[in-house]
Amino acid sequence: MKLTWLGHSGFRLEIEGAVILIDPWMTGNPVFPETARAEAIAGATHILLTHGHGDHSGDTLALARELKIPVVGIYDLVSHWEASEKIEGIGFNKGGTVDLGGAKVTMVNASHSSSISGPDGPVYAGHESGYMIAGEGHVIYVSGDTDIMADMDWMGDLHKPDIGILCAGGHFTMDMARAAYAAKRYFAFTTVIPCHYRTFPALEQSAQVLIDALPGVRVIEPQVMEAIAL
Repeated sequence: MKLTWLGHSGFRLEIEGAVILIDPWMTGNPVFPETARAEAIAGATHILLTHGHGDHSGDTLALARELKIPVVGIYDLVSHWEASEKIEGIGFNKGGTVDLGGAKVTMVNASHSSSISGPDGPVYAGHESGYMIAGEGHVIYVSGDTDIMADMDWMGDLHKPDIGILCAGGHFTMDMARAAYAAKRYFAFTTVIPCHYRTFPALEQSAQVLIDALPGVRVIEPQVMEAIAL
């Protein structure tokens, strides 16, 4: 199993028989090198979207058309795009599980907002979400954009993820200290990978607070386009 950071909240996850692009925002992403685009998307089988904001969904439609692969995510947005944009989609909802090439992906709650740009301002884009991705003997919790929430209690107890990909940049989501609190209180991670940071000056630039707060946990500060073996 291999995970590659695409900057911000974007990841390439190679798991079971799937190559999943999670929140693929590359065009205009200040930390993603455009020269790496072909490598980042090579062999992709699915696009997994946590919510509609442009810093997560920015390249979704273009990639779905170019690669002829389905967009997987909240039913409201995916079904809208299937009808209006003529893409392939796998729309589902909280508590639902879909099989992506042998990886079992369950949608769970997040606490944020979700919209896409419309001619007169933001347009509702279904509910924001996170995911539990089970495969190859691991369960990965992809938090999406969120703050700490009580739902993390049952999510950790039921799904027992050992790997956490946690938004931790602050301002729009949890910061490093809040992500560390959530990890300690609700989960028993062996590996934590922060995201949604370093992209802009308003976001946290270092994960040192998270590292210091989680002794005994492998906290990995990802580097763009450097694969992590999990």
